[in-house]
Amino acid sequence: MNGRAHGGPPAPSTPAGPGRTVEELTSGEALALLGSVGLGRVVFTRHALPAVRPVNHLLDAGDIIIRPHDGSTLTALLESPEGAGVVVAYEADTIDPATRLGWSVVVTGYATSVTDPAELERFTRLLRPWVDGTFTGAIRITPALVTGFRLN
Repeated sequence: MNGRAHGGPPAPSTPAGPGRTVEELTSGEALALLGSVGLGRVVFTRHALPAVRPVNHLLDAGDIIIRPHDGSTLTALLESPEGAGVVVAYEADTIDPATRLGWSVVVTGYATSVTDPAELERFTRLLRPWVDGTFTGAIRITPALVTGFRLN
């Protein structure tokens, strides 16, 4: 790779300043930061390879809720026998490109379809997709491993 995004000029390189640190976050701190933003990336397996999709989310009692397009690859993965789900990762961050300060959080967990009609109706009201399309379901990602860091 040439270090350029989409053929544009290379991003200026700012060396780390004196006193800059990387601070590991507790699970609670990491989930609180993840809950403070509305966009992240879900990572799942497609044809035995990792696939990444940007999605908007909400944090509900420590679980991550997303609403993928009907018929999407992620939705299809969850159409396995009742109660079965898939292992996924979810990442969100806020890092200022000029100062290179911010945070990043990665959650690894188990994704299952939301099947309770009352919960599904509530998530439909609370989580509006950012793009047009048909979104009738929701996916719950239950964290098993939560890691994160802050760039100070």
